[in-house]
Amino acid sequence: MIAAGATLGSLLAALPFDALENRILVCHALKVTRVGLITQSERILTQAEAQALSSLVQRRSAGEPIAYIVGRREFFGLDFHVTSDVLIPRPDTELLVELALERLPTGARVLDMGTGSGAIAVAIAHSRPDARVTALDVSEPALAVARANALANQVQVRFVLSDWFAALDGEPFEVIASNPPYIASGDSHLAQGDLRFEPTGALTDHADGLSALRTIAAGAPRHLAPGGWLLMEHGYDQAAQVRTMLEQLGYSEVQSWRDLAGIERTTGARAP
Repeated sequence: MIAAGATLGSLLAALPFDALENRILVCHALKVTRVGLITQSERILTQAEAQALSSLVQRRSAGEPIAYIVGRREFFGLDFHVTSDVLIPRPDTELLVELALERLPTGARVLDMGTGSGAIAVAIAHSRPDARVTALDVSEPALAVARANALANQVQVRFVLSDWFAALDGEPFEVIASNPPYIASGDSHLAQGDLRFEPTGALTDHADGLSALRTIAAGAPRHLAPGGWLLMEHGYDQAAQVRTMLEQLGYSEVQSWRDLAGIERTTGARAP
């Protein structure tokens, strides 16, 4: 339990997490900015503030992700609201956004499948206001989060409640992008770290980790404009399997791209 009477400066040094997490928790609990932590370093903690911060520290000590505790996460330079209904946006997925943006002609139609927090769709719409962005998800709570993020970031995105392509009526898109569930059922990572707190259905397909990728790859040709691109994020060891899958379905220009860690994180191809 954190006691009242400590200064902000001494408090930051006493908290048990790394310096960045300590700053985030203190800023959130005390409702001060990062600049405020410096300019108010001699500020004395009140009893109410000590209790609020103690609660956050306990949650973090139990392993709850920082993003869920503070309800925010930055992605592609934008601020996103996150809840336990959606995955926490990760830097790895920025590669998928970059690849999509590189392939968008003027006024292009873009589909983000399994949008979650809306990170991919909102980032694309923010970078390319001319694009017509559609985002779908099977979870209404996730779509509520995504709609709020589109509003907060002042972008236009059409949101659709749909089990993959089910609610789409054959409309074409120049780019289809997706970060679907790709962790295999029973994978030990599901019981580790932040994944313990994230929505299971957004992490695993409850099968071999490839079933959602297969569904998207098989259905995308009916929804891709001529020459359109399908881009999919996948697991660190799935690139070769996804390339083979796309080749067998008749896609062209099949290739994979590496993330900042050098891992083949995204695979894509042009419509058959």
